[in-house]
Amino acid sequence: MAQQRDFDPREFRGAIGAFPTGVTVITTRDGDGARVGITANSFNSVSLDPPMVLFGLARSARSLSAFNQAEHWAVHILSAGQEALSNRFAKSGVDKFAGVEIEEGIAGLPLLAGCSARMQCRTAFRYEGGDHIIFVGEVLALDRSEATPLVFHAGKYALATRKSASLSLSQAATGEAGFDENFLGYLLARAHFQFYERVRENVVRHSLDDVEYFVLSVLSVQDGRDLARINAHFAYTGQAATPELLAGLCRRGLLRGGDGALHYLTPEGRQLTLELIAGAKALEAEVLGKLGEWDAASLRNLVKQLVLHTNLGHPHPWDEAAAA
Repeated sequence: MAQQRDFDPREFRGAIGAFPTGVTVITTRDGDGARVGITANSFNSVSLDPPMVLFGLARSARSLSAFNQAEHWAVHILSAGQEALSNRFAKSGVDKFAGVEIEEGIAGLPLLAGCSARMQCRTAFRYEGGDHIIFVGEVLALDRSEATPLVFHAGKYALATRKSASLSLSQAATGEAGFDENFLGYLLARAHFQFYERVRENVVRHSLDDVEYFVLSVLSVQDGRDLARINAHFAYTGQAATPELLAGLCRRGLLRGGDGALHYLTPEGRQLTLELIAGAKALEAEVLGKLGEWDAASLRNLVKQLVLHTNLGHPHPWDEAAAA
């Protein structure tokens, strides 16, 4: 007789969801040679020698028959940029492989590109596992990249980052002061101004000030904005362009004024702006290279969340461009 359980099945699901997992797509071919693929996070390693892995497939899955018959299947550990691929292979009743870049593996296995890792396996064992069938496979071939893996936690996609020892910016004791090196406002401001200090070096070299650089950058996203719309896109900086500033850029041949007080980049202005942005991008690549891909992806994600949670309604420069 089965032992009585004193917990709600929903609580069990929630407890399992507290365990972060990677996200995989498992592919094979059915008896007719048609490509089959599913999204699965019930994947794990079994053995290093011989190399073996497993995944679980629900008894109710439409693809169960194909995997039961298959001698080979491939595991794709998805990278952080492959959420859409995960969602695609989680659906049923659609051609999951349509428009997807496919390579051919062992025994004609369909292999997906751009993954953190891929393993081509031979079915070794099948086990009964409650409402799932557990497939164990011996890994025959593998390849991997340094791409950040996609993570699933508590019903949502997440990003993985490596945890290091607690960092301190200074060896000096912070004491009891409320303002210290862990104050987020200080950290964000310090990081921004240190980064922008190096960007400004290139801006000043071209005899521009901060606001002139902001104006050119906004117009590089979408040309033809009036003074009010230009200023709206960097109002969060506390600075603003003036009619005199725009007139000065026109005299330098970087802008031209149009009907309705709209302003446009000249070819010379666009070329200069692209050079400045390229310099900023090079600095970004240098900084993110020091962080590593995992931490860089996590940083972008966290900063975007911070922007969303603190935004007082300021538009982004590309909002109007997207609408157009």
